[in-house]
Order: sequence, then structure tokens, then C-alpha cells
Amino acid sequence: MKLSVVIPVMNETENIKPLFAALASSLAAVEHEIVLVDDGSTDSTVAEIQAHAPPNAHLVILNKNYGQSTAMAAGIDHAQGELIATIDGDLQNDPSDIPMMMQYLYDHDLDVVAGRRAERQDGVILRKIPSRIANAIIRKLTNVNIHDFGCTLKVFKKDVAKNLGLYGELHRFIPVLVQLYGATMEEVDVQHHARKFGQSKYGIGRTFKVLSDLLFMVFFQKYSQKPMHLFGSLGFFSLFIGIALNLYLLAVKISGQDIGGRPMLSLGIIMTFIGIQLITTGFIAEFIMRTYYESQNKKPYIVKKIVDKH
Repeated sequence: MKLSVVIPVMNETENIKPLFAALASSLAAVEHEIVLVDDGSTDSTVAEIQAHAPPNAHLVILNKNYGQSTAMAAGIDHAQGELIATIDGDLQNDPSDIPMMMQYLYDHDLDVVAGRRAERQDGVILRKIPSRIANAIIRKLTNVNIHDFGCTLKVFKKDVAKNLGLYGELHRFIPVLVQLYGATMEEVDVQHHARKFGQSKYGIGRTFKVLSDLLFMVFFQKYSQKPMHLFGSLGFFSLFIGIALNLYLLAVKISGQDIGGRPMLSLGIIMTFIGIQLITTGFIAEFIMRTYYESQNKKPYIVKKIVDKH
């Protein structure tokens, strides 16, 4: 199988039939399969898929709504293609861009090609401006030079897609996960259409989820294999400040002055205990990280290829 198109859907009844038509016309020259993942739809989405699905389509039905990341991971797990494309089921992404992205991937010997919505057809206040701000913050904190982290349309080599480790709400940070995997990735302009049917699943409220996930991704990117470097550094800094304050107050006490009512005494004790707790947390995190790798016989590295001389 040359290509697997993974499409998470939830309550997209009216989009299913035109989605299949768009895929058929856009990928007529490409050997492909379609993997749809129903993420707990409460309307007739499943019935529409069963009624209109072509022979090369597969439907994975989840038992409840897990979110886009989990649905996407389920689709990738079931994909068999040499390449895997991810695309939204609301027809805002255009399937006709997929062959171009496949060719770009081969021509430039890449592992991933990410879509960048060149002329985004969304509201300015609630969608475009928050998205631009979020993209700029993510680029700054992660050093991943992608302009559109929110575009679902991407084409992956199979091994990269299947090792992303998607869960929670991390689909927004797929470019960061790709970088952590050590894959090569570039961005290309793709089309974007206004939603014609159904309701958007996104709103301004997801901004806070993005920020909380971003904090985790920054930690995961920099300290997933060396958590002691973060907790230990902060812990020793706090411990040093606490001990320095306590030694100063001890000298003051020896000189005959009363230190019982000084706020500095409380601060010194608090900083000392915080330092000890952070260092202890670092030790525990190191043990957890080592247990994670050793208990599952995982390696803290990924071999891209082995070249032997004959």
C-alpha cells in the first residue's frame, strides 16, 4: 500500500459523502487506503460512512470520545501505507494537496511534510489572531521552525508516524514530536477552505489547554531523558539560598541579636526544604525514566539506518 489517509471524525454527517468524493478525485492516481476513526459521534456519522465508503475505506469506531490526538493515534496504528497522511474530516483541508506533498517529500528526501494554511479561511478575532500568537510562542520555546502548528494536513513516512507517541492533546505539537524523533521535516503551503457543514470543535477556550500542553512539551523536549538536570539545578539553587540565609542568621544569633521574629528565618527554612524536595523529585524522576526504558526493553535512541561495507 502506497498511502494511508487517516481521518479522525466526530459528528461530521454532512461532510462524509463530499469527503469521499474529494478523496476519490484527488487520489485517483495513487494506490491508497482511507482509515476513518469515529471519535464518539452522537449523530449519524457512522451510518453515513457505512453507506458511502468505497472498498478501500476502513472504519475504526472508538467506544467514546477521546479527543483528536487519540483518534489520530488509533488511525495511524491501523494504517498500512508506506506513507501516512493525516487530514481533518471537515473538508477545510483539501485532499488534492496530498499528491503534491508526497512528491515534495520524495524530491527533498524528507521524513515529514507539514501543511501551512496559506490563506486561512477562519475568523480573525477568535481563530487567526490566537493561532498566530500561539504559533509564535511555540516556535520561540521549542525552537521548531514551523509557522502553522495547527494544520492537521501532514504526510509522514510510516516509521515516523507510528513512533510519534500521540496521546492527550498532543496533536497540536506533532512538529515538536517529529523533532524529538530526529526526523527531517519541512513546511509547504496548502489550501484551506471555510467549513460548509457542521460545527467547529475548536474555540477560544482551548488556548489554556495549548499553554498547559506547551509547558509539558518544553519539559519533555529538554528534560525527558535527564529530569535531574532541571529539578537538581533548581533544587541546589534553592538549597544554597536557604543554607546561606540560615548561616547568616546563625551568625546574627551568635552575636547576641534576636532572630525569632525575622521573616528571613522563615524564608531560609522554606528555601532549604524546597531545595531538598526538588532534589528528591529529581531522583524519583530519574528512577521513573530508567524504569520506563528498562522495564519495556526500550532504548533511549532510535537507529535511522545501518550502513555496512561489503
